Amino acid sequence: MSSDPFSGGLIAYGNSLRNGTTTIRATVEYCFNRIEQYDDHLQSFQLLDKTAALANANALDALLANGTDLGPLMGVPLGVKDIIAVNNLPTTNGSLHESNLPGEREGPVVERLRKAGCVILGKTRTVEFALGATGLNAARGTPKNPWDWQSPRIPGGSSSGSAVAVAAGFVGFALGTDTGGSVRIPACFNGIFGHKTTVGLWPTEGVFPLSPTLDSIGPLCRSASDAALVHEVICGEKVSTAVLAENVSTQKNSSLSGLRFGLPQDLYFDNLDDTVSQTFKAAIDKLADAGAIFENISLPESHERATVFPKIVPPELLFALGRDGFKKAAPMMDPVTRERAEVGLAIDAIDYHGAQQRLKQLAVIGEQALSGFDALLAPTCPFVPMQVESLKNEAEHQRSLLSSQNTQPANLMRLCASSLPIQQLNTAASLPVGLQVICRQNRDAELLHLSQKLQDVLGHGALPKLP
Repeated sequence: MSSDPFSGGLIAYGNSLRNGTTTIRATVEYCFNRIEQYDDHLQSFQLLDKTAALANANALDALLANGTDLGPLMGVPLGVKDIIAVNNLPTTNGSLHESNLPGEREGPVVERLRKAGCVILGKTRTVEFALGATGLNAARGTPKNPWDWQSPRIPGGSSSGSAVAVAAGFVGFALGTDTGGSVRIPACFNGIFGHKTTVGLWPTEGVFPLSPTLDSIGPLCRSASDAALVHEVICGEKVSTAVLAENVSTQKNSSLSGLRFGLPQDLYFDNLDDTVSQTFKAAIDKLADAGAIFENISLPESHERATVFPKIVPPELLFALGRDGFKKAAPMMDPVTRERAEVGLAIDAIDYHGAQQRLKQLAVIGEQALSGFDALLAPTCPFVPMQVESLKNEAEHQRSLLSSQNTQPANLMRLCASSLPIQQLNTAASLPVGLQVICRQNRDAELLHLSQKLQDVLGHGALPKLP
């Protein structure tokens, strides 16, 4: 196989399998060949499981040839973030410290994907313990953003390797997790689609518990349509028939007539670089031309990301590691991750439980903010991916930590969200820019349906060209 098997999307790939144009074995070999060609440089995978993947491909080809069809994801190669357990493979959690729970087995999400016929190629790199937005990991290594081959740029975190693997064309899709933006940020910085699921909608058993309060699993894909297919397999709810909010017209195709979007003016438009600002404006203009209606809204509670998030996530990470475990891990840890985790040592029970109570209030506020709107729209990240070298400058390092500025509020308000690439709307943009779409909790099917409609208008954006 010489051409990209996923260029037309996962549905088109499935059609090519079923009409005999290709085989699962040939597809998996294509992926491994591409990984061998480019991943020494990009470093998206923590480990590969080539022998098992090829054996699975052979078995699935035999099933299909004998008339057993496992569904629309049959034969799709998959990368799994290395905080998610996969049977017979080690889980490092991006750390040099032994932190995997002994005997922990893969959870329902991985099991469902196996039963659907997906082929796991290996484990993708992650920020240590999934606590970090830039994607850097001094302990286990940082994947390189494929959009700049010569000057390494931040891949976004914490699902860094999963996003790079998708953007580089190594897999059909990959699994990530999102606690404060860890699917949407790398999706944004790598020019692909990411789906932050509603907490609890995708079961998180078998995932290292950074924050059981806020953790969610979600896919990184080339498009909203691919993400919708994955969601349908995991949850069994049809995205194509999802009923959007009452404002949506019944017009077909890409028309957005009747759709109403809120543009939250607090926080989300702070610290934007010129490329993000100009590209977001171009997206809004194009959506307006297609009939969408926009209204500026106030959502000042978004600023509480800076006060509520640190009172919940670091203490829950420390609980997962244990006090003694953290002391053992600390000398080996990425210094930024260690510094962020240490915040939890200063959080007492009153602070923690107060933050938990505030989360309940923020969930109500988030639902109220969406009243009368089909979604809230904002830039996913305030800037294009920064050069890793620039982060040696303290001011640039501090700026890089704002990668999660626009993503954390949706986590704290218990909402679902996606990020879709929009850099194609700005001819001056040579690096990815993301559009964040935020919807009500447990309305993920509606979110994905809406994201598809937006991509129909805005376009999908091309993947980066590798040398």
